Amino acid sequence: MARVLILGGGFAAVVAAESLAKRLGPHHQITVVSRNRNFVFYPALVRLAFGKSEPSDISFELRSALLDRRVQLIEAEIARINCRERSVTILSAEFRGELHYDFVVLATGRRLATERITGFFEYADHLLTVDAALKFGKKIKTFHRGRTVIGHCPEARLPIPLFETAIALSRLHEKGECNRRAITIVSNETIDQMFGGAHLFGRIHDILRLRGIEFISDFEITSVTPESVIALDGRRLDCGLRMLIPPFCGPGPILGPGIIDSEGYVMVDKQMSVQGADQTYAAGDCVSLPGPKMGHMAIRQAAVAADNIVAELEGREPASTYDHEMMLVIEAGKESIFAKKDLWSDEPGKIQQGRFWGWAKRLQEQHWKTRHTWARAN
Repeated sequence: MARVLILGGGFAAVVAAESLAKRLGPHHQITVVSRNRNFVFYPALVRLAFGKSEPSDISFELRSALLDRRVQLIEAEIARINCRERSVTILSAEFRGELHYDFVVLATGRRLATERITGFFEYADHLLTVDAALKFGKKIKTFHRGRTVIGHCPEARLPIPLFETAIALSRLHEKGECNRRAITIVSNETIDQMFGGAHLFGRIHDILRLRGIEFISDFEITSVTPESVIALDGRRLDCGLRMLIPPFCGPGPILGPGIIDSEGYVMVDKQMSVQGADQTYAAGDCVSLPGPKMGHMAIRQAAVAADNIVAELEGREPASTYDHEMMLVIEAGKESIFAKKDLWSDEPGKIQQGRFWGWAKRLQEQHWKTRHTWARAN
C-alpha cells in the first residue's frame, strides 16, 4: 500500500486527487490536506463581483466530494513539510499532528505577499476570494464619482482580472447603470510582459482606447492610502475606488531550503518532479515556472504529476511531461481576445479576436465546474 498526500485545495489538488483515485486501486491511500473546506472557482470571481453569478455557482464543499472518490480530506494548516523524512506537520484548532507519506503532491498555491504594499490590507480591494469579490461589488454600486484604479502590483502574475474588471466597469458606463467615471489601469510591466511575451499589446490597447480606459505601464505600486495609490517614484493617483492584484510569492517558509527558488516557489522539472526530493511532485501556483499563474496550467501540471506517480507505483519509468503553454481568453464582448503562447519559446504565439471567444470561455468554465463539482450530485 502506498500513502499519497496531496497538499492544497485548489485546481491542482482537485485534479491530482481525481486522477489518482480513478487509476489507483483501493489498497492505496489518498489524502488531501487543505486549509479550506471549500473549493473556489477563481476565474468566475470577476463575474461574481459584477452580479453575473452567485457564490453557490463558484464554490463547493470538498469533503463529501472527495470521499465519494475514496479520498480522505483533512482540514488543517500545513506547518512544515520535511521532504527528507517524508512527513508533514499539520495544525488545526483541535490538534497538531504529523502525517507520513510515500508520495506527495505539493499543490499549496502561492502566498499573497500583501505586506510588500504598505496599506494594502487596510485600503485596497482585490478579487481573490468570494468575500472580497462581494465586497468590491457592493462598492461598485455605491461609487458614483471620481477615479477607479485597477492595479497590478509587482510580481502579481495574474493579469486577466485586471483587464476584465476595467472592461466590466466601462460596460456599466455604457448601459447607464452608473455615472461616467475615469478608469485607470496601472502596472510596473507592459501588457506583453504581463502575458509572458505574447504580443497582445496592440489588441488590448485598442480595446482600452475605445472604452476610454487609461493604461500606465511604468507605475510600480508601493503603497495605498484611503485616497490614492502611490508608485515607487512618488507619483500618486488619487482615486475613490481601487482594486489591486497583490504581489505573489511561493510557500517557501513551510518547505525549507533546497527545493525552492529565491521567491519561495518550488523548483520542478518537466515531469513536475521536485528537484532534490524523491517521490515528490508539485503543481499549480506554487511551482517555479515563468509567466502568469493560471488555472489551466495547474490542471495540466497536476495531470502530469499524477501520471508519473502512477508510473512509479507500477514500476515504470515516469515519462509524462508538461508543456508550459499559456492559453487565455479576456472577455470583452465582441472584442474578446484569445491567446495561445508557448512560454518556453520565443515564437510570438497565436492571437485571435471576436465575440465567439467570450462565449467559448464561459462554456468551457461551465463544463469544468459541472464535471468536477461532484458534491452537487450527492
